[in-house]
Amino acid sequence: MARPRGWVVAEKTQLIRWQKPMRRVLWASAPIAVAGVYFFGWRVAALLALANAAGFLAEWAFARPRREPVTSAVFVSATLFTLSLPPTLPAWMAVLGIVFAVVFGKMVFGGFGRNVFNPALTGRAFIYVSFGAQMTGVWSEPVSGAAGGFARYASDAVTSATPGMLLKTGADFSVAGLFLGRTAGVIGGTSVLLTVLCGLYILWNGTADYRIVVSGVAGFLAMQTALWLAGADKAADPLRATLAGSFVIGIFFYATDPVSAAQTSPGRWLYGAFIGMVSSLIGVFSAWPAGTMFAILLANVFAPITDHAIRAMKTGARR
Repeated sequence: MARPRGWVVAEKTQLIRWQKPMRRVLWASAPIAVAGVYFFGWRVAALLALANAAGFLAEWAFARPRREPVTSAVFVSATLFTLSLPPTLPAWMAVLGIVFAVVFGKMVFGGFGRNVFNPALTGRAFIYVSFGAQMTGVWSEPVSGAAGGFARYASDAVTSATPGMLLKTGADFSVAGLFLGRTAGVIGGTSVLLTVLCGLYILWNGTADYRIVVSGVAGFLAMQTALWLAGADKAADPLRATLAGSFVIGIFFYATDPVSAAQTSPGRWLYGAFIGMVSSLIGVFSAWPAGTMFAILLANVFAPITDHAIRAMKTGARR
């Protein structure tokens, strides 16, 4: 029986097929994960281990009957999924989320290279709408002290709001704290400075496409500035809006997924701009504190047809 295109038949001794781009993303996300442990304690490491194990087993269950290897992309999905979670999320919810991400975000489409949606965000969206209180209601303040979370399992200090939520109320917060990560938030979305540095690494080695990042940031700033100058209710100034939520890590690490993003160069410019503008619109006009996750998933829907239209236009022009 012919095997689906894009699958590689594994040797009996091969369990995991390591892909160079996926290794680079893992290297880039490792400092963010370590920072998550420093800010919120060793519970972050436990969530990472559980999510990676559960994600691996979920993909292995599909790959084993075909005698195919598990792709290293599953570890990228599991790691990025975990970095998008609140530090206090119950472990079983994290496991449920990553299993949903692998099974319904990737394997039902045929496996690696065939998924329409970003798997990590597919899993996050599932638990976001299923367990709203746990995903949005309780947040941990970073562990204090020089050793930070390296000396603790979890943070004891709990807050009910993140900077993204504070934007909705017009409350003040430290911009410097956003750069360094001394704020409540998702595990991987606190330190903007570290996220940008790690994101620039995957841009530098070509793992992520710069067109998506540049157009995404430009689209977000343009839309947010327009809404702010127009006096739209709950439209914060562009700098605070950019730094306060998960937009930075979203545009560098989730929007640039090579499978679910647009594949043509013009399509990538449009894809990134769409994510930036829709992230701003959702953040300002919806009840959610940030709109990057939903903006990326919406962009995933339109990426294939955008590429198809661009290729058709090019073919027509040549004719």
